[in-house]
Amino acid sequence: MIAFFDSGYGGLTVFKPVMDLLPQYDYIYLGDNARAPYGNHSPENIQKFSEEAVEYLFNRGARLIIFACNTASSVALRYVQNKYLNGKDEKDRKILGVLIPMAEAVADKYTKVGVVGTRSTINSHAYKTEINKINNTVSVVEKACPLLVPFIEEDWHEKPEATSILKKYLKSLKSENIESLILGCTHYPLMEKSFKKIMGKKVDILSSGEITALSLKNYLQRHPEIESKLQKGKSRTFLTTDDPDKFKVYVEKHFGMKISQPEKIDL
Repeated sequence: MIAFFDSGYGGLTVFKPVMDLLPQYDYIYLGDNARAPYGNHSPENIQKFSEEAVEYLFNRGARLIIFACNTASSVALRYVQNKYLNGKDEKDRKILGVLIPMAEAVADKYTKVGVVGTRSTINSHAYKTEINKINNTVSVVEKACPLLVPFIEEDWHEKPEATSILKKYLKSLKSENIESLILGCTHYPLMEKSFKKIMGKKVDILSSGEITALSLKNYLQRHPEIESKLQKGKSRTFLTTDDPDKFKVYVEKHFGMKISQPEKIDL
């Protein structure tokens, strides 16, 4: 089973492209909506939340967990990898993130890149670090946008108030003459039209969904020892730590998927 973990709805922007590209596997999605947004929490809390989610998902039978959350990928991924993937366990299960596939996709294509994300993601400078590991000539400009995830989680992201705040966030980036803008939070693709309108046609807007899907496909081809352990039954299970009825309505409205009733869990 492949599991996806996010602070809320954002990870679905990664989950859906992966599921569309690789429909043969069993999937489980966990949105920790009750504690969203992660980006306003301390690194210690983000690590704790991520550890709880990983332990829960492994206990549910997941063999491969995707951190479909840039904040968790930036702040907690290595922490949980070190804790849960030691010794013999590493051969039987994996934990991957969305950050490195994006860094690999942009490092040799652009000379000046913008990154928007939660406060925790931007403060970690994780994108800048990973991009410059591959190509240290790339200039990376970062901007925290802490109010966007609460708007998206509350389904207010299409309202004028959200657009107004986004314009203020992007004002400084527009003056930087960037060639591309990484949506360094998996919630942000739900506002992709607004990003494109504000930044203009000369700036490529990049999100993690398709990039992560292709990266995962290649990863599974390179690691048959992991792929062979994944269940193939096309089941889809949705979990949330908040209101399952609200979760179902949101998913069906914004992602065009008819899903079974999500299960409410405690972490």
